[in-house]
Amino acid sequence: MKILQDKVAIVTGAGSGIGRSVALAYAREGAKVVVSDMDEESGLETVRLITDAGGDSFFFKCDVSSASENEALVWATIEKYGALHIACNNAGIGGAMAPTGMYAIDAWDKVIAVNLSGVFYGVRYQIPAMLNSGGGVIVNMASILGNVGFANSPAYVAAKHGVIGLTKNIALEYGTKGIRANAVGPAFIKTPLLKDLDEATMEWLVGRHPIGRMGESDEVAELVLWLSSPKASFVTGAYYPADGGYLAQ
Repeated sequence: MKILQDKVAIVTGAGSGIGRSVALAYAREGAKVVVSDMDEESGLETVRLITDAGGDSFFFKCDVSSASENEALVWATIEKYGALHIACNNAGIGGAMAPTGMYAIDAWDKVIAVNLSGVFYGVRYQIPAMLNSGGGVIVNMASILGNVGFANSPAYVAAKHGVIGLTKNIALEYGTKGIRANAVGPAFIKTPLLKDLDEATMEWLVGRHPIGRMGESDEVAELVLWLSSPKASFVTGAYYPADGGYLAQ
């Protein structure tokens, strides 16, 4: 039997990159997948890829920086599938780059709204639904920058550090109630978030990874899949890098 057979999963930011790979991996292993994204066209394409492969999926547009839209996403999931067992809170943005003392206030607010508050809003409504479903698993997408700093990205670094702290709190509060929560920390992965970088910057970033290359979305998705499955039944409150050795330096 597939390891997520008959489970119901939400994946935010599932229209491309890591989120799409996670959604496809969940569906491949038997889960019913709610694909959420701000970009309806790309989200529907992820649904098409799942359904063409014989999976069960639907799209729900959600701006994760809105608490009410996160609540609506969970309610739509319950209405469609009757339960919620897994959530991968993956949606995020890179944001502006500038030194902390010059960082624009509106740029800070936007990054924190999506990358930190968006995760909190998600789990705020996912947890009660999971409790009503008999338990569940939360995987929050942090970053290597949830563990170390990165000059000129104060908002992103602060948000991702916060995601790891929030994840640990969930594990402490709900471990005896049947909910596990873990965070994943990808290094630089070949996704649309990097599409605007010039060749020199890309080469510099590759050089930061001892493995000698950037990661692929599917490589991160396999870690998320394991954490979301019964194979990781004793794993909670942890932070797992998928970083090509970045943090070993």
